Amino acid sequence: MRCGFDRLAELASSVTGTIAERASVPVPRSKGDRLKILYWDADGYALWYKRLEEGTFKLPRIEEGKSSVQLRPSELAMMLDGIDLKSVKRSKRYQRKAT
Repeated sequence: MRCGFDRLAELASSVTGTIAERASVPVPRSKGDRLKILYWDADGYALWYKRLEEGTFKLPRIEEGKSSVQLRPSELAMMLDGIDLKSVKRSKRYQRKAT
């Protein structure tokens, strides 16, 4: 918990290249057994911190050349619950083509 809200937001912004407000939830990873989630609440930053007594978080791999990964809320919930996202198989779903 060395970094405060503003410093974490600055770090997340420098890594992802986006502002850590409203739509994004930067998840700075300290050690494998600790996780900080910084998010923008209705009127300011909120920080959620969890330290595991045993085991580590299984974070998804970041593709080469990228500095961040986008998780769905369900994927974040699974990760926090100890599910390794590599072992999850998704059913095919419609995806709108980017224009």
